[in-house]
Parts: sequence; structure tokens; C-alpha cells
Amino acid sequence: MTHTDTDIDWLACELIEQVPGKVSGRPIVRGTRILPDAIVDSYDLGETIDELLEGFPSLSVVQIRRLIEFAHTQRRQPPNP
Repeated sequence: MTHTDTDIDWLACELIEQVPGKVSGRPIVRGTRILPDAIVDSYDLGETIDELLEGFPSLSVVQIRRLIEFAHTQRRQPPNP
């Protein structure tokens, strides 16, 4: 099952920024045009960290692992009322 960025408060992650007019104002990995949910969804669908590094060479292993960890932590928390 894939999730969208609406499931996750990406702006609470230190690696994410939102820039009006850049990628339609959606949350992106700081300094890039990469959507964090694209990374996490690919991982959840079976891509390895190494495969993600090949697809997103501007990111580090640390950044990729942090995005995955952040998303999975956010999804386990109940929604705010």
C-alpha cells in the first residue's frame, strides 16, 4: 500500500522545505526538487537503499534513511484531532 505526502507532516522533518512556486509548493527535500514521498513509497514497494541512491544520486544514505524513518514514525502516530 502506498501513501501520499498528505499522510505525513513532512514540514516537521528537518530535511524538508516548502518553497512557493517550486514543485507546485509541495514539500521537497531541502535544496532539491525531490518529493520525499517518492523516496519512501519506492522503498515501501521494495527498492533498496542502494537502488534509491542510484535513482537519487544527490541524496546521501543518511538523508534517505532519515526520510524513511521519519515517514514510518509519522504513520504509526494517530492523527491529530
